Amino acid sequence: MPTIVPIDAVPPELHEQLLDAAFGPDRSTRTAYRIREGLERLGSVSFAALDDEDYLAGTIELWPVSLTDEDGKQYPLLMVGPVAVAPSRQKQGYGRALMAAALGAVEGPASAENPALPQVLIGDPEYYEAWDFVAGPTAQWDTPGPVERHRLLVRCANPAVLPVRGMLGPWRSEQA
Repeated sequence: MPTIVPIDAVPPELHEQLLDAAFGPDRSTRTAYRIREGLERLGSVSFAALDDEDYLAGTIELWPVSLTDEDGKQYPLLMVGPVAVAPSRQKQGYGRALMAAALGAVEGPASAENPALPQVLIGDPEYYEAWDFVAGPTAQWDTPGPVERHRLLVRCANPAVLPVRGMLGPWRSEQA
């Protein structure tokens, strides 16, 4: 049974080693990294999973990104990922536990009057559909690098609030 802890409880070098093992040392060239370029992860909704011997088995990070429409208006989103599980621990429930922890933290105080921000990720649609991530609303979204359309997924209570077209990228406050 995984033990879920805040990601900041894990030494950064162990986290980096896990990411390299899960995705390869060239992972930072991927489009997801370009979308969140220059940002700091949201520590309050990013977690690590420890195995029964307290070894790092997986991590999940969330990032403040946006979808900028054709008129330059930003729509805030939370980017989920990377969701990394050590190769020796895959298919043992660590990814599911991390997703449950992160999405539970995101939805915490959400209500009909104050819904959680939409979440976006690049990943396996068959895996992430368990958490209601879908590709349909993202069909005309652009990214700052290549992406397989069916792998660009969003989770939102009402996708109609999002623009049909836009560019994914880092959230930039008005002051920036």
